[in-house]
Amino acid sequence: MSIFLNTQLGKNKLTPKQILKDPVLFLAFGFGSGLAKKAPGTFGTLAAVPVYWLFAQADIVVYSVLTLIVTIVGIGICGQAAKTLGEHDFGGIVWDEIAGYLITMWLVPLAWQTLVLGFVLFRVFDILKPWPIRWVDRHVGGGLGIMLDDVLAGVFAAIVLLSAVNWNWI
Repeated sequence: MSIFLNTQLGKNKLTPKQILKDPVLFLAFGFGSGLAKKAPGTFGTLAAVPVYWLFAQADIVVYSVLTLIVTIVGIGICGQAAKTLGEHDFGGIVWDEIAGYLITMWLVPLAWQTLVLGFVLFRVFDILKPWPIRWVDRHVGGGLGIMLDDVLAGVFAAIVLLSAVNWNWI
């Protein structure tokens, strides 16, 4: 039994092989992590961890620029992926989780505690979608809509994580 999807995906019935071969879909599917049968958003966030670790090696200015690039480019990547799949915000599109996790981790020190708590907080906000995240998820379309709810989940998670760091809870 495979943990990866082996069916045709989206209304346009693409195969995992087609997704992995298309550069935009490969990125949109988080380097393939979005092909997971269950919890593709969690697998997409896991794919963000090494990206975060790599970005965190740089100073805050470089980290900020790279995170902004990932986020802005993600609007186009996610929009094109949705169009190619023929389905808005298909669950396997996880580039937005990568951007959201990078935003969550933006101003905190690199440590295993922040990495884990940031992961958990981002997933909680992304899954529960408190207001205004849920409203954005339901009312904003296209690549911007796919990205924006996760950007907001990242901001909410970042506020909680940064507070925990500043108050010496971790």
